[in-house]
Amino acid sequence: MEIKHILEQLGLKDKKADVYLAALELGSATVIEISKKASIKRTTCYDILMDLIKMGLVSETSKGKKRLFIGEDPEKILGDLENKEKLLSGILPQLKAVYNIKGVKPKIRFYEGKEGLREVYADTLKYSGEIAAFASEDVVRALGREWADDYLKKRVKKNIRVRVILPKTEYVSKIVEEDRELLRTSKLIDPQKYPFSIEINIYGHKKVALMSSREEMGIIIEGDEVYKTMKLIFELLWDNLPEVKVR
Repeated sequence: MEIKHILEQLGLKDKKADVYLAALELGSATVIEISKKASIKRTTCYDILMDLIKMGLVSETSKGKKRLFIGEDPEKILGDLENKEKLLSGILPQLKAVYNIKGVKPKIRFYEGKEGLREVYADTLKYSGEIAAFASEDVVRALGREWADDYLKKRVKKNIRVRVILPKTEYVSKIVEEDRELLRTSKLIDPQKYPFSIEINIYGHKKVALMSSREEMGIIIEGDEVYKTMKLIFELLWDNLPEVKVR
């Protein structure tokens, strides 16, 4: 990697690396000489030199009436990094304590369009264990019967079981008859009283996916608190719904 790029990564941005390198190469020089070497305006160069003096990377002297600037030994940068590391190490326990109090923020990813919906559903199959779900038949209308059948085959092949709460429509009343072979346990609710259309999948021990087929958008939330709360809501409803009798 180029020296300039490394210096920029170490904090010498906004032409500071150019001015510091010019000062190092010239030894001791005036603002005009350094600005020409760094190919920047004299006024800009002067401001940067003042910043570099504060950083301890440039020193100032005079020769007669001339004001000269000298680039400090590059080992000064290494020394500063070591000092910063020591300072950070000293307060790291306190910083971690603050971090733990706040907790880990949940990760949220958004998906749009039919392809985005497919990505969300695909993510639910990346984890072992059960999926707890609120579902509807809207997804079949949006993504097609062929896609739905393929998704179900993949889920069964991965031996992922699902418990699902569904609106009791004519279509749903038919598909629950396939529950056993599809590793699915269904419970039904009144679609007139509870006409929800957004699907919710609770899975992967820490993830919640929300899928709106009508709006063609999906959201995946990854976070312990959100997962635990949504799972409790699901279990509360599940425990109070009657079993579905399958012929």
